[in-house]
Parts: sequence; C-alpha cells; structure tokens
Amino acid sequence: MKLWNKKAIVLSSGGIDSTTAMAIAKEEGYEIYSLSFNYGQRHSFELKKASEVANFFNAKEHLIIDIDLRKIGGSALTSDIEVPKNRSQKSEVRSQKLEINNSKLTTHNSQLTTIPITYVPARNTIFLSLALAWAEVLGVEDIFMGANAVDYSGYPDCRPEYISAFEKMANLATKAGVEGKSHIKIHTPLINLTKGEIIKKGISLGVDYSLTSSCYSPDKDGNPCGLCDSCQFRLKGFREAGVKDPLTYKQS
Repeated sequence: MKLWNKKAIVLSSGGIDSTTAMAIAKEEGYEIYSLSFNYGQRHSFELKKASEVANFFNAKEHLIIDIDLRKIGGSALTSDIEVPKNRSQKSEVRSQKLEINNSKLTTHNSQLTTIPITYVPARNTIFLSLALAWAEVLGVEDIFMGANAVDYSGYPDCRPEYISAFEKMANLATKAGVEGKSHIKIHTPLINLTKGEIIKKGISLGVDYSLTSSCYSPDKDGNPCGLCDSCQFRLKGFREAGVKDPLTYKQS
C-alpha cells in the first residue's frame, strides 16, 4: 500500500545508487526531500546532476549543504592526491560483501580488502548526521541512501553494520527520538545488490540514467574518465544488466 502522505529525505550524489534509491522511495509513496553536499569534492559536477535527478522525481525540495572537507583532506576526492585509475583491474577488485571478522575487514574469499585513497574520512557519518538534523526539523522519520556493500570500493561506512549502528545512535541523539515522537529509519534498499541488479531495478522504475554522473575524475564538461573505480563499477553494472550506458566516456 502506498503512503502518499509520507516524507523521506534521500541522500543524493547524482549517481546510479542514490538515484535508484530515490526511485524506490518514490515508488513506495514517499514525498522526496533530496539532500546533496558540496563538500569540496573534485567531481562537483555531480551536484548539477543531483539537481536534475531531483527535478526528474519532482522532489519537494533539493537542499545542497556546503561543507569544506578539503580543509581536512585525506582523500583523493578532497585533496590534490591523484585519483587511482584501473584499480579495479590491477587490484582484482571483485563483487563482494565485506564482513567483520576479528575486527578486520575481510572478503568472502578471505583476502584482505584495502580501502582506497578515494575514501573520504567519515563522509557518510557527516552526511547522515546532517540528514538527521533536517529530518528532525521536517518531522521526517525515513532517510534513504544508496549505500551498497557488494559492487563498491570497500568503504567502511557502506556496510550494514555501520548503517545499523548509526540508526541506533540517531534514535538516542535526537529530541524527537528521546521524547518518543519519532523513530528514525535508515533505508538502504540497495545494500545487498550488485551494480547490475541496481541498474535493472532502476530501469524497471523508469530511471533515466543519462541524468546521472558517477565519475571521480570527470573533465570540465562532466564527461567520465572511464578508468576510476566508480566508472569501472558503473561500466561493469551496465554490462551485467545487458543495457548500454547512456554516457560517453573519454576512455573505458
């Protein structure tokens, strides 16, 4: 049953995962409040696409919050560190779920996963915290994000354990939660899907992936490089889905 009076905040980067998560929220009957961040990322072109995606889904509001994470640095996305290219091939990154085993990140094939330099320190914690603040102001209980623990770069803040822990914290940390007026739910509908499965799901919901941008290192016109981790996973997903990627790549 669709709940057309329900509201949801959807974290949106303008990429495949967050756009598909927004499509799912829309299909489930939520009124969309899109939330994006201008955090000093080198691929700020994604914000233009996030705005287009918000318009596509008739979002009630698209809020872009400025945070200068370049002052902290520590990532190829927020500093002058070079974005790795062809890492998914050279490092033999595969579709895999991360598990916690004796406090170490390991893959299903028991190989140690190295978290790449494109990881932005505490990014999802920062983003979800601001989403939580906006949710409390709007009286929203549902927050959607496109976190994925299968076809991704191994970021620790994309794991189910992390999402569960944040949700628990969210309901302890807010006035609305303590007073029992709301119960925050972090929705991660893509957490256990491959990129190909995500794309198939989005297509079934009418998503126009030509509106999206995934590249960590696009050119000045926003054209994707085809070689960074994000491009590699995107291209892999479209191959698996048996659908042509609508974007034009500099290299692939």
